[in-house]
Amino acid sequence: MNLLLQNARIIDPSQKLDASGMDIEIRNGVIARIGQGLKPDGDSRDLAGAVVAPGFFDMHVHLREPGQEYKETIESGLGAAMAGGFTGVCCMPNTEPSISDPFVVSYIKEKAAGHLVDLTICGTMTKDRAGEELSRMDALAKSGIRMISDDGVALRSSQMMRRVFEYAKMFDLLVTQHCEEHTMTVKAPVNEGRVSTKLGLTGWPSVAEEIVLSRDILLAEYVGGVRYHAAHLSTKGSVRIVREAKSRGVAVTCEVTPHHFALTEDAVERHGTMAKMNPPLRTQEDIDAIIEGLKDGTIDCISTDHAPHATHEKETDMVSAAFGIIGLETALPLGITHLVESGRLSLVEYITKCSVNPRAALRLPQVSVKEGTLANLTIFDPKAKWRFMEQDIRSKSHNTPFIGQDFVGKVIGSINNGLSHWPR
Repeated sequence: MNLLLQNARIIDPSQKLDASGMDIEIRNGVIARIGQGLKPDGDSRDLAGAVVAPGFFDMHVHLREPGQEYKETIESGLGAAMAGGFTGVCCMPNTEPSISDPFVVSYIKEKAAGHLVDLTICGTMTKDRAGEELSRMDALAKSGIRMISDDGVALRSSQMMRRVFEYAKMFDLLVTQHCEEHTMTVKAPVNEGRVSTKLGLTGWPSVAEEIVLSRDILLAEYVGGVRYHAAHLSTKGSVRIVREAKSRGVAVTCEVTPHHFALTEDAVERHGTMAKMNPPLRTQEDIDAIIEGLKDGTIDCISTDHAPHATHEKETDMVSAAFGIIGLETALPLGITHLVESGRLSLVEYITKCSVNPRAALRLPQVSVKEGTLANLTIFDPKAKWRFMEQDIRSKSHNTPFIGQDFVGKVIGSINNGLSHWPR
């Protein structure tokens, strides 16, 4: 691929680079030259007003294959990621069969081969996510996984969790947990608070997240030398717990989803099951704490928890409906609209959360907008105003409350692995 990107604003936090009016010449998938006034020798694109950043990476997506291809496939999921401007994602292990075995890892890798979007794979902590027997971490590590989780099911046994940390330490695997004290959330579809009371639904208390998060951090600190990543934080208490742990030097990182900083529990009254999330949408007070955590560095990453579900799994009663929404196509506009345009984060800070920090947490090679490096780029217009419609969805599933929403910030394109994609 030979291409000249013209008049772009390059923002690369790893180089402390923020330069406007720049041209980027790409030859055979490599950034050959960066400068001003470069002359096109073949294809060119005028990117006036657009930002070129190191490719975005989402470290928490559900691709559903193998086993639930009616919701999503690896091909459709990576297509949705590409449409959302991502050049890399990490898929979670709650497939059927789960990613407890290197053979499943090989299957997924074969399906993802040759795509613009790089795929990293998360294996399970315990065999088949049952919480009773450790997974084959040695074999999974040799197969190339970077992270382990029993995603969607918090490990109940503290002793088993300790063993997970001890073995993960041996193979330098990042341990990530879905923090939920399950005895406190039985048949609870929404946050415990005003909305649950008004609708007569069992409430999901914030402390159910915070109990498991606190336990895990204490265990990680006790074992020592192990890396822990808390998935999709949703409460002000969780932000406080992580902040305090980092101040003690515990090797903990964490993430937040766009829907947890964009929507409160009030969205349940407007959108019904399309606002049923796991963990649930919380209060404005929680959102304010999440924003502060993003600003002060307590929260390292923005991840989508992209969770595709078929129509029939959402069009039912609140208790029976599946948790979660798709998120890859709406991640950037939600981030720009709610964080950057509002003045809560700078573009440099936002890009750091979406590109630099996820790769750092997973110990993946960093990507840079630098001469001589492979072109791995996310390109977006931070000022574009547009309306997200159903035809913009590339995922196989369409479960999202954001259809018809007006946004600021739109993906223009992505480049990686010698390939480029330019959404409509």
